[in-house]
Amino acid sequence: MRHLLRVAVAVMLMALTGVVSAQTAQDVAALRERAEAGSATAQFNLGVMYANGRGVLQDDTQAVAWYRRAADQGNANAQTSLGRMYQNGRGVPQDDVLAYMWFNLAASRLSGDDQEQYAESRDTTSELLTPQQRADGQRMAREWQAAFEKRKQ
Repeated sequence: MRHLLRVAVAVMLMALTGVVSAQTAQDVAALRERAEAGSATAQFNLGVMYANGRGVLQDDTQAVAWYRRAADQGNANAQTSLGRMYQNGRGVPQDDVLAYMWFNLAASRLSGDDQEQYAESRDTTSELLTPQQRADGQRMAREWQAAFEKRKQ
């Protein structure tokens, strides 16, 4: 709750100082409301805003938190973004195995050009891993997928 108050105050200050418009502050508040209500798309979009400092103060930890909430609902864009955060150590400790896991999950959810793009991220990261690390990432992806399927039932 205190975090929400701090964010609201920060957004209001940004609006007052001209960093963002009052309309943007209202848009952020509406987006946050949808995200907190469980919209994976809103959660992903809020993560993007925090990662890039658009409409909110840039905060990698918040970006990761929102990406994770959307990724846990199966949002492939959030899974890829979360993978990139792990790959680059932004908001989380750098971890290529977890990056690989998230890229693998994202690639498995899509088809066509999007799948190729996400598979390329997965494959590039795979080249950095030992065979054991790759197996660990694949195992973690399978475990995540099994848990996801259970949650959907």
